[in-house]
Amino acid sequence: MKKIFAVVMLWLFIFNFVSAEELENRSFNEVFKMATEKNDPKAQLKLGTMYYTGQGAEKDYTKAKEWIEKAAKQGYRVAQYNLGYLYDEAKDYTKAKEWFEKAALQGDVKAQYNLGFLYNAAKDYIKAKEWYEKAALQGDVKAQFKMGLIYSEGIGIKQDYIKAKYWFEKAANQNDADSQFNLGILYAYGMGVNQDYTKANQWYERAAIQGLPPAQFNLAVSYANGQGVEQDYTKAKAWYEKAARQNYASAQNNLGSLYVRGKGVERDYSKAREWFEKATMQGEAEGEYNLGLLYEFGNGVEQNYAKAKEWYEKAAKQNMPKAQQRLTILNEKIK
Repeated sequence: MKKIFAVVMLWLFIFNFVSAEELENRSFNEVFKMATEKNDPKAQLKLGTMYYTGQGAEKDYTKAKEWIEKAAKQGYRVAQYNLGYLYDEAKDYTKAKEWFEKAALQGDVKAQYNLGFLYNAAKDYIKAKEWYEKAALQGDVKAQFKMGLIYSEGIGIKQDYIKAKYWFEKAANQNDADSQFNLGILYAYGMGVNQDYTKANQWYERAAIQGLPPAQFNLAVSYANGQGVEQDYTKAKAWYEKAARQNYASAQNNLGSLYVRGKGVERDYSKAREWFEKATMQGEAEGEYNLGLLYEFGNGVEQNYAKAKEWYEKAAKQNMPKAQQRLTILNEKIK
């Protein structure tokens, strides 16, 4: 069965607009009076938030920006962050960076993270790391995860698995599933740590329990192979199925293989075909090859060399040597 260890890459994330909690119970008129007569930045932010969310005032993004900007220009950190967010929404990334940086220099962790995100998107990896690190040092879990990725992938810097482990572990101990999974990868391959399949599985399991499909898949592979755990096809089947039901193609293929082999389940070629077909819908080469086998030998389907050839060809196009070998054998049968 196919064994895959993959690093989860989640770069596409930015912290959202922050609502103004101050003056929460004040009416629109009270807030408006404070914002205009007293030039109170907290009231100005609150007023802008009311216009932005439509709570206490009719939605009006122009007025929202106007009032938030008044507060931001008075140096109010939260307003500076929100103004940066509004510019980011408008795809004015130059202005977004400008206002995020003002807030970030005042220690705003969300602004620091978002600056890292914007610099990363612009492929300025040195600046991205600088701002992610500031947020990570303040304990921000997503920034810690990003720091782990930067070091594990060597993005803009020299690859360093020891530092990657340090940051993944920080985030993993805050229950970040992606970091738990990646920490498992490091232990499985002995990157920055001594190879330890038992620890790898412990971290996979913590991420798997949170519903992360790659972790569920890798844990299933460990149970199927008896790697770092006692071999247990029933547990392998359970974890493959959890990932498969989240449309994880490799798990769908491997679950199908368990049904073919009768490992952890009763042998059932029809169910195997169902799971292989689900995998092939995502272009999974192993699933295409396995479907070809079912049609070639008539297992769970009516024997059909033409369909077998069709599936083998699909897999062969994805540079799978064993599919090409089956094609050669099948062509001899058809002659």
